[in-house]
Amino acid sequence: MSDYMGGTGIQYHLRIKKGDVGRYVILPGDPKRVPAIAKYLDDAKLVADYREYVTYTGTLEGEKVSVTSTGIGGPSASIAMEELYRCGSDTFLRMGTCGGIDIDVIGGDAVIATGAIRMEGTSLEYAPIEFPAVANYNVVGAIKTAAEKMKLRYHMGIVQCKDAFYGQHNPDLMPTAMLLNYKWEAWKRLGVKASEMESAALFTVASFLGVRAGSVFYTVGNQEREKKGLDNPIVHDTEKICELAVESIRVLIRRDRNPSSEV
Repeated sequence: MSDYMGGTGIQYHLRIKKGDVGRYVILPGDPKRVPAIAKYLDDAKLVADYREYVTYTGTLEGEKVSVTSTGIGGPSASIAMEELYRCGSDTFLRMGTCGGIDIDVIGGDAVIATGAIRMEGTSLEYAPIEFPAVANYNVVGAIKTAAEKMKLRYHMGIVQCKDAFYGQHNPDLMPTAMLLNYKWEAWKRLGVKASEMESAALFTVASFLGVRAGSVFYTVGNQEREKKGLDNPIVHDTEKICELAVESIRVLIRRDRNPSSEV
């Protein structure tokens, strides 16, 4: 591809280069969450801040770890993964918020994605639709271990990944209302846990690049519970999910050093 940065090795969107980031990267969407996560690292420092992409790098367990925001959706998330990969990163943990679909998923719960429904467009430029978007087993296992250690209520399973936020929340206003409602009912019957906007792209790109990726989400609320008149707390404080993401990376680092380790 064309080199838009004049041979400097600086990545066009993230404005990072080799040596700036660690092997392990936490990927929040919101740039404001980056320093909130980085505070759990040792000696974390701002590396780059450009567009929606803010990157901090520090250490955890003596290992270089980075945090990079991706903005909203698959296109910007896939750009972040590609450019981080070019700078040496190979293990990615997406963390963010979601809306519950399964009736048992309540605001404040964590959702660990084992796979994602590819109801978005980015992944189609990497793989035919028949190719599954699945999380890395080791990353999923580390998140599960961290959630149990922190005594958090969590769910594991498939998430739905979309491009249009308001297609989920106001489907009847959309020209494609019949299709959106039909698919939503299918997701419910199939036990899909939650809806979000990045995992399908990240899991597919990770398969293409040969890297590890997983996702964990903090449930803001559940519109299905609201429809049924069930208790539906709306929760916006993401501090616990930030802490969970860091603890998950800690577990991964320890297991990568000693594969027989339980922690």
